[in-house]
Amino acid sequence: MGALSHSRAVCAMPVAGSYRGIDFTLSNMSNSHIQKVAVFTQYNARSLNEHLSSSKWWDFGRKQGGLYVFTPAVTAENSNWYRGTADAIWQNLSFLKSSHEPYVVIASGDCVYKLDFNAVLEYHIEKKADITVVCRDMEPQIGVERYGTVRLDEDNRIEEFEEKPLYAKTRTISCGIYVIRRRQLIEMIEKCAEEDRYDFVRDILVRYKELKRIYGYKITDYWRNIASVEDYYNTNMDFLKPEVRDYFFKQYPDIYSKVDDLPPAKYNVGAKIKNSLISSGCIVNGVVENSVIFKKSYIGNNCVIKNSIVLNDVYIGDNTHIENCIVESRGTIQAGSRYVGEDGIKVVVEKNARYVI
Repeated sequence: MGALSHSRAVCAMPVAGSYRGIDFTLSNMSNSHIQKVAVFTQYNARSLNEHLSSSKWWDFGRKQGGLYVFTPAVTAENSNWYRGTADAIWQNLSFLKSSHEPYVVIASGDCVYKLDFNAVLEYHIEKKADITVVCRDMEPQIGVERYGTVRLDEDNRIEEFEEKPLYAKTRTISCGIYVIRRRQLIEMIEKCAEEDRYDFVRDILVRYKELKRIYGYKITDYWRNIASVEDYYNTNMDFLKPEVRDYFFKQYPDIYSKVDDLPPAKYNVGAKIKNSLISSGCIVNGVVENSVIFKKSYIGNNCVIKNSIVLNDVYIGDNTHIENCIVESRGTIQAGSRYVGEDGIKVVVEKNARYVI
């Protein structure tokens, strides 16, 4: 993610005007009536922790269960950062051991999708699976080499699992969502820790594929992983398509997020908006085409914003031209500036004159 992840975790990246990446995973869990959710945070977690400061937005403010946020901590037994998903679970194993739920859903927070985890659990029980992996067949134009690819037999049992292969033999990928029995997960994690293994995919899924019944649950609906600048750009641009907006925002179940009490966007005389998402708290004076403008941004007179993403709280001075760019949040773009992404997407990070201490 380059410069975009210098100040925040990837799952805290703003998406679709008013949301964060993690909102989609938390909303799916809430809509699936999962009552107890733990979030493991580590890299650049300030923004993410701030976003998760109140659990009420996803209906996790409960007497039983709720939303728990775990960060790496120095203990008598361990002083490491999380070295992988399995290690993160190991360092917080007491949370699993003190829970009473029979099954665990493990999901990454940097994917944009809708999924009923109950359907996956029913499939998991029906197949008598040890582990169920949510999979998806990717479109021909998308390179799958940076994902974990899986090959399924006719019964959807996983025969082969390759993590980020140099040459992909199949277009079916793992979506990074797993269902597993809690007691079995504890047993596997303890075994990994004994052998100083800490990667969930390599040390559990790949290693146990012959010994355990690991099945794939295929989804066909919208799913995107935010793992690069291009992914992030394309995901936000997808929300300019009416069918994608309708799927996420008008079809049940809903996606929830922390709400900021901001006034609606204001369009001054001369503003021209075409096929764009303009968030609350924005003031627009110029031309905006095929772009996503996040909260509290100001666009000056005679500005032209095309095919771009402007993150939260950006001030864009008069007579500025921005095209094929992602403008980092809390930036101040000087009047008369010009930024054009010639060979792909350009990330614009300006020194912030408004917030100098």
